[in-house]
Amino acid sequence: MPNSVFDRLLKDRIIWLGEDVRDDNSNEICAKMLLLSAEDPEADIYLYINSPGGSVTAGMAIYDTMQLVPNDIVTVGIGMAASMGQLLLTSGAPGKRYITPNTRVLLHQPLGGFGGTQSDIQRQAQLILDMKQRLAEITASRTGKTVEQIHEDGDRDRWFTAEEALEYGFVDHISESASSVVGGGGTDRRISSKPDEASNNGADNSDN
Repeated sequence: MPNSVFDRLLKDRIIWLGEDVRDDNSNEICAKMLLLSAEDPEADIYLYINSPGGSVTAGMAIYDTMQLVPNDIVTVGIGMAASMGQLLLTSGAPGKRYITPNTRVLLHQPLGGFGGTQSDIQRQAQLILDMKQRLAEITASRTGKTVEQIHEDGDRDRWFTAEEALEYGFVDHISESASSVVGGGGTDRRISSKPDEASNNGADNSDN
């Protein structure tokens, strides 16, 4: 997608993650969040996610930035939110996590290869275990599940339909149109992205 399209979306406070999570696009997404927050620390920021996952450290940089800025981050899963994409989708502001009807969500444990000396392999294995625990803790806190349940369910690849993702607690709403997303999903200029103004405008936030 041309950069001009992303730049145009950014004017409406929309950030698009449409590929695997890497250091380069993670840095760009974090920078965009900081920029939008500096421009208006109260208006919602929209993060649209269609991602197969990717780097845990790069994804955690995005997650930490989502917590760092004072704005509510509205997440919208569209297409696929797998692995780290699932964590970012689930980490949106409470009540403002959306998924489109045909989106699929994947929960699984982080993957990693091992190499080097025995000591290197042991350290790498411990790092993976630490990452697995932290990701499970975050997902548990956002879904209402226990950490043990997240470990059990994510031990093998587990795919969720939109309805199953809603029931599990990954998201709060299934949305067929932007009008059912708070603030019009950033695409409707008639609806404010500021929480108080959006409620006054009577935005429809009901499930479809």
